[in-house]
Amino acid sequence: MQSLIGTGVALVTPFKEDFSIDTEALIRIVNLSVDGGVEYLVILGTTAENATLNNEEKELVIKTVIEANNGRLPLVLGVGGNNTMKVVEELKTRDMSPFEAILSVSPYYNKPTQEGIYQHFKAIAEASPIPVVIYNVPGRTSSNMLPKTVLRLANDFDNIVGIKEAVGDIVQAMQLIKDKPAGFHVISGDDMTALATVLAGGSGVISVIGQGYPKEFSEMIRLGLNRKVDEAYKLQYLLSDCIDMIFEQGNPAGIKQVFKELGISENTVRLPLVSVDEDLQQRIANFVNTINK
Repeated sequence: MQSLIGTGVALVTPFKEDFSIDTEALIRIVNLSVDGGVEYLVILGTTAENATLNNEEKELVIKTVIEANNGRLPLVLGVGGNNTMKVVEELKTRDMSPFEAILSVSPYYNKPTQEGIYQHFKAIAEASPIPVVIYNVPGRTSSNMLPKTVLRLANDFDNIVGIKEAVGDIVQAMQLIKDKPAGFHVISGDDMTALATVLAGGSGVISVIGQGYPKEFSEMIRLGLNRKVDEAYKLQYLLSDCIDMIFEQGNPAGIKQVFKELGISENTVRLPLVSVDEDLQQRIANFVNTINK
C-alpha cells in the first residue's frame, strides 16, 4: 500500500446556495488537489458532511469524483458508521473496483467498549474486498480507539493496513508507530500535528487544509518524509494560522470559507452546521489575500 504514503485529502461536498450539490465546484476541487500534487483522494469522509447526504447524493458525489479524477490518483472511499451490519452490507454489495481502500470511522454515538470496537472492525475486515484504513477521531465519536485495540486489529487482519489517527495526541501516535507491525500505516488525521507524526515515522496525512493549499501542504509532507526538517517547518508555519482558523468554528465550515475566498465554491454547509461568522470570514480572507500575493 505505497499509495497511502504522503498526502491524501478528505474532500468536501460543495453545495450551491440552495443546498444542492455543486458538481462543477467538486470537479474544480478535485482538479486543484490533483494538480497541486497530493497523492490520493478520500471520498465521503466525515469532512464531506456525509451525515447530511442521502443515498442518491452520495452516489452523485462518488460518480463525480471518479470521473473528474479520471484515473490520475488512487481513491479511498469512506464506508463507516455505527451500525455494523449496515456497513458490512454495503461492503458486500458495492462495486469496490474503483477504490484502493476504504476509510472506516470508529463507531460514533453508541460509545462501544474497546472489545466492541474490535468486533466492529473484525466484521468489516472479514467483509471488505479491498484494504481497510480504520479511523480514530474521538472528537467526533466520543470514544478513543486505544493503541492496544489498533495493534490487535493490525496484527490479526492483514487487510487492515493503516489507521487515520485524529486524536491530536502525538504521544499516542508515537506509541502506534513504535509498536505497529511492518507495513502498517499510521496516517495523521490532524493537520497541525501531521508533520510531527511523519517525522516520528508516520506515513503521511489525510488532510483538510491540503485541498485548499495542496501544493504547499503536500510538499511539506514530502519534505518531512525525506527528513528535510527545516524546509518542512517553513511550510508548516506558513499555513499554521490558516489550519487553526479552518477548525475554529467546525469542519468543514472553515475550509469551505477558504474555497469561497479562492473563488472555487460557495461557503454553504447544511444544518446543523452553519457558516463561519463575519469575524472569521474576514480573518480567512486576510490570510488568503496575503498568501496569494
